[in-house]
Amino acid sequence: MNRRNYQKELEKIIAGHQERNEVPRLLLHSCCAPCSSYCLEYLSQYFWITVLYYNPNIYPPEEVRLRADEQERLIAAMPAKYTITYVEGSYQPEQFYEAVKGHEHDPEGKERCFLCYRLRLAKAAREAKKGGFDYFTTTLSISPLKNAAKLNEIGEELGKICGVSYLPSDFKKKDGYRRSVELSKEYGLYRQNYCGCVYSAHQSEKTL
Repeated sequence: MNRRNYQKELEKIIAGHQERNEVPRLLLHSCCAPCSSYCLEYLSQYFWITVLYYNPNIYPPEEVRLRADEQERLIAAMPAKYTITYVEGSYQPEQFYEAVKGHEHDPEGKERCFLCYRLRLAKAAREAKKGGFDYFTTTLSISPLKNAAKLNEIGEELGKICGVSYLPSDFKKKDGYRRSVELSKEYGLYRQNYCGCVYSAHQSEKTL
């Protein structure tokens, strides 16, 4: 089976726009400021970016506010060639619990997580279509614990359904994850020790 190199696909798309002197608009779904840090540093050289913070999976509610505030603080502090704007989706955790119903006991990184990917990417796809963006994508692939192939598969499927292009990506490539750790330290970002949902929080507690 041929394994796609999403980073090379992204670089090819960027090169094409540069050759045409185009700066496309990108809706970037973000799970948190640390994960977005490298993505923004890299992508803001080539795209007008709107960051969408939409994460109904996050638990507890005060964690949602903490992460959202850190996201806004990072955007305000980080230099960018092209302006980065911010949009915050409503926090409706019942959407997450409904989406993963029956998968509460799945191991971390399996089907429950894939359903969570789909929930958040579907929102991003709809918002990208509504806002007339050229592309949408997510910061999630920067994590070594996230399945980049699954994220791209779901994103491309939803893009076709909604009529907007999904930007292929695997941001952990080219030392992206390491750079995100460096940027987190540089900006003094709050860096959580679990993915976000109550199930990942409980799993994290068991491994501490």
